[in-house]
Amino acid sequence: MKIDKKLFREGPYSDFFSQGVQVGNILTLAGQLGDGEDGEIPKSIKEQMKNCYANIQNVLKEFGASLDNVIDETWFVTDVSECMDNVGEIFQARELIYGCKPEVSQTLIGTTALVSPECKIEIKCIAAI
Repeated sequence: MKIDKKLFREGPYSDFFSQGVQVGNILTLAGQLGDGEDGEIPKSIKEQMKNCYANIQNVLKEFGASLDNVIDETWFVTDVSECMDNVGEIFQARELIYGCKPEVSQTLIGTTALVSPECKIEIKCIAAI
């Protein structure tokens, strides 16, 4: 059975996977890293998290969506202790990005590495549009 998919491909791996895939009213996003518009990756997990959300917002915009459409997040972090030691500051910044307490489910997964050694966090989302 063939399903209709709307794809958004961008970035250095666009030949290998899509940044976003919409099927019906469900949109899945590939994990977004904490690199900024200049391609630089900040040292702090909080600043990387902010950049992850900026990158998420760019993908959502391609589908006419926003953070209001996000229903689920999965955070992959290379140091759970660092994340939890800074959780108050990180989640306060996250609330500012969302403009409220996010109405999403969330999973935090510790991993030994991400695609680049400088990366501390990657965020993957599911949205309803």
